Amino acid sequence: MSDAFRFVRERTPMWEELERLLTTIESRGARALDVAGARRFGRLYRAVSADLVRARAEGVDPAVIDHLNDLVARSYAQVHSGSGAPWSSIFAFFALELPRLVRAEWRAMALSAALLFGGVAMGAGAALIDPGVIGVLIPEAHAETTPDERVAHDEGRAPHHGDEAAAFSTFLFTHNIQVTFLVFALGITLGVGTAAVLVSNGIPLGALAVQYHLAGHGLFFWAWILPHGIPELTQIVIAGAAGLVIARGVVLPGRRARGDALRAEARRAARLVIGGMPILVLAGVIEGTISQMHEPAMPYVAKLVFAAVVGIALFAWLIVAGRGRAPAE
Repeated sequence: MSDAFRFVRERTPMWEELERLLTTIESRGARALDVAGARRFGRLYRAVSADLVRARAEGVDPAVIDHLNDLVARSYAQVHSGSGAPWSSIFAFFALELPRLVRAEWRAMALSAALLFGGVAMGAGAALIDPGVIGVLIPEAHAETTPDERVAHDEGRAPHHGDEAAAFSTFLFTHNIQVTFLVFALGITLGVGTAAVLVSNGIPLGALAVQYHLAGHGLFFWAWILPHGIPELTQIVIAGAAGLVIARGVVLPGRRARGDALRAEARRAARLVIGGMPILVLAGVIEGTISQMHEPAMPYVAKLVFAAVVGIALFAWLIVAGRGRAPAE
């Protein structure tokens, strides 16, 4: 038996105990612990921080290191949450902890993206093979008008302004949050429901893209879709990954009892979904404003540049933020 494997096996009960205490504190507050529990939490926090350093030094599985890093970061946030600077904890979560969690769950993210964009490929492929099926695959609201009619209508009207734009953004955000929580909650179906929703949301997008390209309006389509689509699809992928994390707790509990594994993974998944809500807010605001502006009011090239800037900023945050030493090291 390797030293690394023995280390993980021997220390896992302590890590699980800290996670249980953290779940209690995060759901009911630090006052839920008695004096002995609070002291035990402090000892476990210090011990797991030391384990994180040792795990990195001994080349333990990166997934274990990410889990320990997450425990240490959460513990640090709880220890310092009573310092009179709650906004600092909130900022630390979004600026550091959420990107770390997204990267730690990269396998679930990759599978979620593969399912969503696999649906896009299926929709596009079906539309290319038989354009007659496009009307069945795309949403009813889009099937009622042809791309030529849509482009002529949108380029000939003024963009949303004021209260109209705000109301439209609110409607879009509400719809997107419903999809987000659906794909997340269906993880309890062993991931089957999550996979189905991801694929079914990708199919109309692929079919719609082909429809507009066949009609000669590809530039219009991408300038319309990408500004809000990049953050919107990113959050759907994150929510899908969260659903798959829940499924993992049911299907692959490891050495934990299935109920304990499910609770731990559900809490981790919930942090992913809730943490991604600002991305949905951003997508809704853009979809209600920039995405509804068309030539001549706003050049399509300018909209594509805007989409690129949003995408670069979003993925720079998710890929780069929070790298380096854990707060408690």
